[in-house]
Amino acid sequence: MRRTAPVTLLLALLLATLALATRPAAAQATQGGAPPYEGELLHLAEILGALHYLRPLCGAAEATRWRDEMQSLLDVEAPAGARRGQLTGAFNAGYESYRQVYRVCTPSAELASQRYLETGAKLARDVATRYGSN
Repeated sequence: MRRTAPVTLLLALLLATLALATRPAAAQATQGGAPPYEGELLHLAEILGALHYLRPLCGAAEATRWRDEMQSLLDVEAPAGARRGQLTGAFNAGYESYRQVYRVCTPSAELASQRYLETGAKLARDVATRYGSN
């Protein structure tokens, strides 16, 4: 568990960076559809859903942390209609895919959780770097 704490903090910081960095692109999206980083955002939403299930299952004291991160993402993006449904659906799919497989924490669930923390951090960093307004 100790090994994941820095990555968890890093992911939270990167999600905050993503939220701040993508504001201009989000405004652009309201004028002509989804932003250019939509695919990455959907993948990130799915990762957040998986983490929302896996982290507490494996003993992390993060009961609502990943759902709260998803809510923050939705608040910043402010998607409407079908786009909001797609993002929410991706989160729910990530959650449900692990809920159907794992009832207790196993080494495989721990590994999946660790990989999602790392992948989510990289994804958030890449989107913030590529589409950020800095």
